[in-house]
Amino acid sequence: MTNPLGAEEWQALLLSLRVSVWATLLSLPLGILAAHALARWTFPGRTLLNGLVHLPLILPPVVTGYLLLVTFGRSGPVGAFLYDSFGITLAFRWTGAALAAAVMAFPLMVRAIRLSIEAVDPRLEQAAATLGASRPVVFLTVTLPLILPGIVAGVILAFAKAMGEFGATITFVSNIPGQTQTLPSAIYAFLQVPGGESSALRLVLISVAVAMAALIASEWVSRRIARRVGGQ
Repeated sequence: MTNPLGAEEWQALLLSLRVSVWATLLSLPLGILAAHALARWTFPGRTLLNGLVHLPLILPPVVTGYLLLVTFGRSGPVGAFLYDSFGITLAFRWTGAALAAAVMAFPLMVRAIRLSIEAVDPRLEQAAATLGASRPVVFLTVTLPLILPGIVAGVILAFAKAMGEFGATITFVSNIPGQTQTLPSAIYAFLQVPGGESSALRLVLISVAVAMAALIASEWVSRRIARRVGGQ
């Protein structure tokens, strides 16, 4: 019989859930905005924006973590401003882990939402605009209800990605038990010590279960919302 989770394992699990929830919630508004801009707007720098959004998928996670460290670290330009002005420190804090997870999960969220927006017939939005509706009203009353399945799919996939983020997180916030040690970091730490294989295995099984549950939930919720929006 599998032994119950120890205190350090519980801390890693709960911290991962906390980090992933915050990473997903904080990146959602920007994700919707970026997806809508890439799907509907034409502006100088659109190609550059598309490249920046998807850059974390291409760069090694350690490089992304290093860039976060030099930017948001205590001596970095943004990190120094946040600390001097508001007393906020991100490096080597769980909030920094949430930032790293959000950056790594952002491309998946944007892609899912963008594909959903591109599937909406622009004539529906144009018809609402000809009736006098402003752009924000058109988006809220026409576009948003139709893209809900894509938003839900993007949120769940981003959450799952955030739960599994390792390289950028450990580079930016290190691996401090109870403070910045998420599930992947805890698995790595347990594998470095004799006798830690059983703890690592338990956390691996939890990670697999969470990832599978997220994928199944994404598919199920998206289909339910799509049927409801389609009036079936």
